Order: sequence, then C-alpha cells, then structure tokens
Amino acid sequence: MTTYPDPQFSNDLSGSTALVTGTTSGLGKRFAITLAKCGAKVALTGRRAERLEELAKDIEAFGGTCAPIPLDMTDTDSILNVVEETEKQLGTPDILINNAGIPDAQRAHKMSVELIDQVIDTNLRGPYVLSCQVARRLIDKKMPGRMVNISSVGAYRYDGNGAALYSITKAGIARMTVALAVEWARFNINVNGIAPGAFSSEMMDGMVSRMGDITQRFPRGRICQPEQMDSTLLYLVSPSSECVTGTVIMVDDGQGPR
Repeated sequence: MTTYPDPQFSNDLSGSTALVTGTTSGLGKRFAITLAKCGAKVALTGRRAERLEELAKDIEAFGGTCAPIPLDMTDTDSILNVVEETEKQLGTPDILINNAGIPDAQRAHKMSVELIDQVIDTNLRGPYVLSCQVARRLIDKKMPGRMVNISSVGAYRYDGNGAALYSITKAGIARMTVALAVEWARFNINVNGIAPGAFSSEMMDGMVSRMGDITQRFPRGRICQPEQMDSTLLYLVSPSSECVTGTVIMVDDGQGPR
C-alpha cells in the first residue's frame, strides 16, 4: 500500500514572534489578534499608546502573549528601537507585518511638502527600513522568516479621487515585496504582500465620509470586514506557503482591476 504525506497545513504559530505595525485600529488590530490567537507572541505597535495598552489587555485576556511598543514610522530612531524592544521583550521577530499606512486625501498639486514627506515615510520608507532591520537579525541568527507587506488595490489603479501619492507608495510596497523576496530568498526569508480592497477601518470611514457611499460601484455592494482576511494572512505566515515568495495577493471582493 502506498502511503502519502498529510496535507501541509497548520495555523499553529507557537514559538514565533510577530511584529505588526499599525495595530491601533482596523486591519492591523485584527492581524495582531489573529496571530496571537494562533500562538505567536506579538509586538503591538503604533502611535497611540493608549490604544496599544487596551489591545494588550484584550489579547492577554484570552491567554495571548504580547508587548505594546510605541512606534512612529516617520522616525528612524523609533523604527530601530521597536526592533530592539521586540527582541528584548519577546524574542527575535521572525514574522513582520508591514501594515501601517496613511492616506493623502488631497490632489497632488495641493499637497504640502510636509504631507508628502509624511506619506512617503509612513507608507514606503518606514516599511523598507523596518524590513531591513528585521532581516539583518534573521540573517545573523540564520533564522527563517516571513514578511507580509500590506499594499492596496490602489497600487494597480487610480481614478483621480485625490489619493495619487497613496497609490504611488502602495505600488512601491508591491515592488518592494518582489525585490526583497528575490534578495532574501537565499536566507529562507519569504516576503509576500496583500493588496486589500475596501475593508472596514478608520481610513475607510474617512474615505466614505469624504466621497459618500462607494459601495454602489462594487460588484457585491459591500465593504469587507477585517476578519475576512484572516485566512490569507495565516497562509502567508504558515508552513503552507514555504515555497511562496515575491507574491502579492489581491483580496478585494472583486473590486479591483481585472
């Protein structure tokens, strides 16, 4: 009788340390909860310290392990510090979720230089610096790793709604995913991305208040909920995706370009 190996699928992240950016609301908050429920120790990061503390209490209440660490993605020292603090409190991060991002919500020619810098630093430069810092530690320790960069369907289309720089930076995140995947494949660091469509979040609430009911032009007429991205996130950080690197998965409910 021929025997066959069991399907290679598991959501057990016990022994892993995850660093998630932008966990004070929306997708980042859900990512942190999901990873903690699957056994990972999670560094909760963001600018609003009080929200990090609230989330930490929620995670600890269901038996998860976490550490709230303030992070400003526009501040290089803050980025360097968050990696050191994560390692000190939870261990070397072998999972990185680059989720933090901000919209521009202005026409390109009306943006101040300060806002341009803030959007680029938060959405692109910060994630690049953070990825490199985590990769250096993994390479030095000869540890495998998983990185998931949150791009957007906006990286692949722009309809002139006043978010040109957001589209540009999210396209940069998608390209960063591919380039770093190639560079770090030899070190067993998988780098992938997710390009969400419209998911419920503070950022989405702001867009709806500015533009009105955007669901009317969606095929399914709805805004998705953060938990509907759980399976994609877990696939990309689990052993199931061992041979997947340099891929950006669009999770948009049919909203994006085809």
